[in-house]
Amino acid sequence: MKHKLFGFLIVVALLVTMVPTVAAAPAQQGKGFDYIVVADDWLSKLALKYLGDMFAYPAIAYYTNQMHAKDPSYAKITDYDLIEVGWKLYIPTPEEAKAYFESRAQALGATGGETIKIGALAPLSAPGSVTGGQAMKAAFEIAVEEINAAGGVLGKPVELILVDTEGLPERGTAAMERLITQDKVVAVVGEYHSAVGLTAKEVAHKYGIPVVFAETWNDKITASRYPEVFRVAPLSSEIANLDANFIQWLGAKKVVIMTENTGYGIPAAEKTTQKLKDRGIESVTFSADIGTQDFSGIIERIKAENPDLILVLLTGETSYNFEQQAAEAGIGPQDVMMICNQVADDSEAFWKNVPDGNLCFYRKVGLPPVLWTDKTKAFAEKYMKKTGKTGVESYAMEAYDSLWVMATAINNAGSTDPKAIIDALENIEYDGALGHITFPINSKNPPEKAGVEDKWWHQFPDFAAVFIQYQEKGQPSSEAPVVYPEKFQTAKPILP
Repeated sequence: MKHKLFGFLIVVALLVTMVPTVAAAPAQQGKGFDYIVVADDWLSKLALKYLGDMFAYPAIAYYTNQMHAKDPSYAKITDYDLIEVGWKLYIPTPEEAKAYFESRAQALGATGGETIKIGALAPLSAPGSVTGGQAMKAAFEIAVEEINAAGGVLGKPVELILVDTEGLPERGTAAMERLITQDKVVAVVGEYHSAVGLTAKEVAHKYGIPVVFAETWNDKITASRYPEVFRVAPLSSEIANLDANFIQWLGAKKVVIMTENTGYGIPAAEKTTQKLKDRGIESVTFSADIGTQDFSGIIERIKAENPDLILVLLTGETSYNFEQQAAEAGIGPQDVMMICNQVADDSEAFWKNVPDGNLCFYRKVGLPPVLWTDKTKAFAEKYMKKTGKTGVESYAMEAYDSLWVMATAINNAGSTDPKAIIDALENIEYDGALGHITFPINSKNPPEKAGVEDKWWHQFPDFAAVFIQYQEKGQPSSEAPVVYPEKFQTAKPILP
């Protein structure tokens, strides 16, 4: 049961004015009372009824979470906008609420300025994946609106500073430097391309600024075991294993991998090649630079290989170029089994650029619709209304969750101190569009203790992925069926 906090948005200004200037520690719980949520309850309504001020709802959330830490029968509130019937809350006394806001005032004073600045990275221009970058931008905007409507971060509105990386490592380095040294952000989220993530993480580590990467898959990003680096995107090696399983299931015997010369493309192709080899499947890899327009020479070489499946690891608009030129040359999705790049999920852009792309398979990371949470459904509805799309891409969900995770961690930390935020990220439990997000492999449970590889460091471990197939020309992605894994299958695959 989801409830909006308010019908009007003047939350931040009023919340700040009610914060006293004298600092004090929050009172010990025990003077208030327990409350069981019923239909039509929401936090601001309870705050008005029991505390005399609708904007005192953060105090209810704070004390309830404090009680939850001692007694799991109390709810854990991670989203001010979402409480469920039957949840057990702790309603503090007005004195306890006052003490909470007095203690918060001290934390607010340490932040300086009128906003909390968080940086964001995304490719908004070529040669980067503009399709992916624009989707992430829309998702960030939705998250900022929600976070600020819920009281912001540490009682102040979030100011998101989004910088275009163009999908280039050198631009990513410069963007991260600018965000940290000039814009004075307290944390960074986002990015689409692994090549950018690999260089940007070095800058974050240099300055000790926490970052939650959204769509950067290269294993080395988390395998570095930098304290500052977290990720909600999947691992490239794990996706390679999924791809190999799907290709084996389709019955392919010889595969051509069309990849890009980037920090994502080359390692992904190498890992997939090994996974295919382990399954007795032959593969040949061809590569091209990001932004390549003409694939005619490579396509002729691919035709000479006579593959029975082509796996496209090119990203963004470059993948569209290859897929349509392959179709025109007689080795497109309607001629040879083809796993297109995941930006095929943007059906409007896909059919515009790849009009001969019917029967294309593509991988979609994230929960399949049958497992969507209330948070997923709510975000998808807002995203489709904002963008006019008929579906929601995985990288949009990842961007949305990366910002919400960071904002939640800063609130949980109670300050913008980088070490406090990192500690809060290591202990976070956040229910987002991608599911229940945690980072269980961390400083308290390192890889050697957990018996896992370094790549799982600060890595969201429970990402999901399915394979979709367009089975009608011009089909919206929201109507294209899931064909694999079989437990989520909504239609059998159609083979060329």
